[in-house]
Amino acid sequence: MQPTRNFDPGTLAKSLLRRSRQGALATLMVGSGDPYCSLVNLASHPDGSPILLISRLAVHTRNILADPRVSLMLDERVAGDPLEGARIMLSGRAEEADTDKDLLQRRYLSAHPSAEGFVSFKDFSFFRIRPTGTHLVAGFGRIVDLTPDQFLTDLTGADDLLAAEASAVEHMNADHRDAMNLYATKLLEAVEGDWRCTGCDPDGLDMQDDQITLRLDFPERVTDGTALRKMLVRLAGEARMKMDQGTTT
Repeated sequence: MQPTRNFDPGTLAKSLLRRSRQGALATLMVGSGDPYCSLVNLASHPDGSPILLISRLAVHTRNILADPRVSLMLDERVAGDPLEGARIMLSGRAEEADTDKDLLQRRYLSAHPSAEGFVSFKDFSFFRIRPTGTHLVAGFGRIVDLTPDQFLTDLTGADDLLAAEASAVEHMNADHRDAMNLYATKLLEAVEGDWRCTGCDPDGLDMQDDQITLRLDFPERVTDGTALRKMLVRLAGEARMKMDQGTTT
């Protein structure tokens, strides 16, 4: 089916990748090749690709080590009929981390703080799914196949931003929780909560309150720490303006 008017499938797929914390992981059974599906926790790499922390004792990990081809189903977890919400089926290959392990661990633990207790266990390893494509279903007339360049974030020229991300996230959570709450309530129309930053990238900011997640898209791409700081100040100003407008009407 062709997408309907005012429907941006790439943006929706990006948002689902960033906001999802659990998904159904499908692997191929060692020996038989039969499909095997399991529930996993996940986080996202700065480019949006999924990060897994899985044990070698698990069947799905043994399957991946024998054949890295996987698929991952993510959905919006909407109230009521779950088929009314958007979902994606991501296909790709799961690769055990041999580089950027610190980055994967930091972003995963930011999304799943409770994993701190077992992240150092010898049988656990970080894996990153390298997508080859995705199938998006978002309602009638909104079924689209996408290529990775349509739903992943381009990190070209963003080395400075990636280097500054950890300190930026720490700073926002330590000193600007009020701004995080304004982003959530005034720009994204969410309820007030204990919102914290879990990551940032050239396209936007990820926020979380317990298991509720939000994605704040930037109006323009940012690629360095200075541009990120200016963008966050700008968005905080826009949020405060909306708050002031609400109190005077």
